[in-house]
Amino acid sequence: MDVGDRPLVEPIPGEPAATAPIGGDLALLIADYHAGYEPALRYERGVDVPSRATDRRERLLALLERTGADRLVVCGDLMHSIGDPGGTERGELEVLFDSLPASLSVTVVKGNHDGGIGDWLATEADIPAERLPEIDVVPGAGVALDRIGVCHGHTWPAADALECDVLCLGHEHPCVRLEDEVGGSRVERVWLRGRADPGPFRPRPEYEALPWLAGERPPRIVVLPAFNDLVGGTWVNLPEQSFLSPFLPAGLTEGETYLLDGTRLGPYRSV
Repeated sequence: MDVGDRPLVEPIPGEPAATAPIGGDLALLIADYHAGYEPALRYERGVDVPSRATDRRERLLALLERTGADRLVVCGDLMHSIGDPGGTERGELEVLFDSLPASLSVTVVKGNHDGGIGDWLATEADIPAERLPEIDVVPGAGVALDRIGVCHGHTWPAADALECDVLCLGHEHPCVRLEDEVGGSRVERVWLRGRADPGPFRPRPEYEALPWLAGERPPRIVVLPAFNDLVGGTWVNLPEQSFLSPFLPAGLTEGETYLLDGTRLGPYRSV
């Protein structure tokens, strides 16, 4: 639900990030940071891409400073490895955490690429011990943070996250493929926004108590673009593309796409 004409989750123009009030804090929300992605490309695909770790970190730090955020919420896939972070990836994460403002609290939703992050932070990470209590790792199904529900999107959301006014998720890396009149094309990251459609959720027993399945207004759903601009994603405007999340696209109604600069492209199916 929005407050007047201002959305509760407010995208930052030109950036794959948004702000939202959580309790008495202002939170910066991002998804799919994928630390260590470039070494993985070399190992998995034989593609040599120069590291952009410094650029990623500096962009995130600049956004935290620009917004004055008290809290950072990562909607999954902070790292790229499925298990424990590898050497280069580990170094990127350690430098990132050590660079964050000392007063910042951090919530990391475990994505499908974050399998070992909680244990690594607790036992092996070379991060000052005084910083660790401010880093909260939560399950991939998500949690409710005041009026904002957060999850990663690779699994069905937790029921309490779906009781919030807005559900934010990543995982999908939503993009659109745009073509011009002479056949040229480009791919742009987008925001995907709409409301939850009760249909796919209604048969699942864990959701039977949700009031919006009994007729109340469903929550808004916000699918965040990937923070990492190398990772590609789902071309949501191509009918032959299948979505990654188990509840998308069927669980989304009134789905609208927006470019990072705020340009409204309209319903994703007709872009």
